[in-house]
Amino acid sequence: MTSTTKTRTVTIGTGTYTLEELKGAYRRMSEIRAFEDRLHIENTTGDIPGFIHLYAGEEAIAVGVCDNLEHSDYIASTHRGHGHCLAKGCGIRPMMCEIFGKDEGLCRGKGGSMHIADLSVGMLGANGIVGGGPPLVVGAALSAQYLGNSGVAVSFTGDGGSNQGLVFEAMNMAVVLNLPVIFVFENNGMGEATGAEFAVGSGDIAGRAAGFGLPATVVDGTDYFAVREAAAAAVARARAGEGPSVIEATAIRFYGHFEGDAGLYRTPEQLQAFKDSRDPLKIFRERTADVIDVAELDAIDEAATTEVDTAVAYARAAAWPAPEQVLSDVYASY
Repeated sequence: MTSTTKTRTVTIGTGTYTLEELKGAYRRMSEIRAFEDRLHIENTTGDIPGFIHLYAGEEAIAVGVCDNLEHSDYIASTHRGHGHCLAKGCGIRPMMCEIFGKDEGLCRGKGGSMHIADLSVGMLGANGIVGGGPPLVVGAALSAQYLGNSGVAVSFTGDGGSNQGLVFEAMNMAVVLNLPVIFVFENNGMGEATGAEFAVGSGDIAGRAAGFGLPATVVDGTDYFAVREAAAAAVARARAGEGPSVIEATAIRFYGHFEGDAGLYRTPEQLQAFKDSRDPLKIFRERTADVIDVAELDAIDEAATTEVDTAVAYARAAAWPAPEQVLSDVYASY
């Protein structure tokens, strides 16, 4: 690590960052962690409708990728989408309102946890269809290519979703049309309760990309800097008109597949070992220990927790959608 005091920049790995950029990245990861940890508690009250799938443990992937994107770029998410939403710029309060089913939610309370979308920030939506994101970003990338606006589109897909046929079709089409797309595979080792080493026949998600003529890289998804550097190269390639690429990011989810999952496929000892050694926030702290004071990072954590607490209180008190809205925003009018 090197630093330049005059310009207040630091070099970590192959990237150069300002201290403000580093603190911003940590803030976004901390907000995701606080959001998910609080929902883990709130879900036990029975006041949240629908299923919840928590992203804690994978924060560095969403933030590391989205920190390379412009406001106008697009992403498509999964059923485990809160982290992607926050990383792309969706607001904490309207997200919380959406999860609680309230009228001030991003989708007027009709989407819930698994279907949050905010087109104003390029978030095409969380998706209950396993592997449903890649075809969406192929469309978004085709639009960007046609308009010539240098936009890119990114899909986030789990290791389970990586086995879906429509994912392969999307990858092939992206190559055929030379689209500005990045396919990010978040390999947390478990497709629901099935280990990736069993479900992925080749044992190599990134290696499949070669079958379509796609370049691919594998990164440690718990290291923000590794993810950001890999995503920076992929985004630059896409913007330059050099076509799509694949990133496989490995990480561990800290909670069950869904809230209420007994998680019998992992022992408590295994899970604790993961949290001790593969926590993205801890790793970020270690890698920036020489340039950011611990007290500053602690203050960021406290602020994130306070903001999430405030959002929960607001969402609980917010109004429900009016009954007459049940048929609005259901069908498109052309």
